[in-house]
Amino acid sequence: MSGNDTPETETDGGTGIVPPDDETPTWSERKERTQGLSRLTYEYFERARREDQDLRQESSYVERDVLGFPAWPHEMIRNLALTSFFVGMIVFLSATLPPEMMPPANSSSTPAVILPDWYLYWSFGLLKLGPLNPELALLGGQKLMADRTYGVLANLVIVGAITIVPFLNKGAARRPVEQPFWASVGVFGVIFAFTIAVLSVKNLVPMGSHLLFDLTFLLPFVGGFISYAILKSMREGYMFTLNRRYYRLRPPK
Repeated sequence: MSGNDTPETETDGGTGIVPPDDETPTWSERKERTQGLSRLTYEYFERARREDQDLRQESSYVERDVLGFPAWPHEMIRNLALTSFFVGMIVFLSATLPPEMMPPANSSSTPAVILPDWYLYWSFGLLKLGPLNPELALLGGQKLMADRTYGVLANLVIVGAITIVPFLNKGAARRPVEQPFWASVGVFGVIFAFTIAVLSVKNLVPMGSHLLFDLTFLLPFVGGFISYAILKSMREGYMFTLNRRYYRLRPPK
């Protein structure tokens, strides 16, 4: 590079231009430009950038060092600002759009359709798995347990499976593409929660009950296999790009 050429800037995989450290505004320059919360934000990120740069120069490890900051004032101010915003929105909506007061229920008549709250549809759908309750020949063709008991047991199995997943997957992946299998398991669970919720309101769905019952268990497997295939095909290119960016930021010593 000749004396008249300007220093080249590094590109971050086509996503943007990362300026070199000598062109980044200094601590004092940023501190003089801002006031109030903006000043505190600049100080927060500038401190992170400066300390991270110092650690990169002093550390003999290839791994990226993780920085920690005290909860006060940076984290507390951010959390209080977010909490105040959402609480204010809830108060505003409750004051401007109060819920409609419906007429009192008639205890002498039973509604045509009885449903729980929408977020419990999946659990209500598990109570309708009577067709899967096996009939045992040893019992003379009778079922081992009642359909209602079978549905309650299905709820316990599903909740137990959700509880045990974090103990089975102890990886450090932060993106679905890094672990396609567990990502596809999550897609399977989301689709199954939706389909079993639709099954709980099958009386309101314009579809045959047998077809709806089959789709309830078929669609989650199809979605899981498709998501696994897509993420598996993306994983090699993603890891190559990730490693290239990592070593460009911090060359191995």
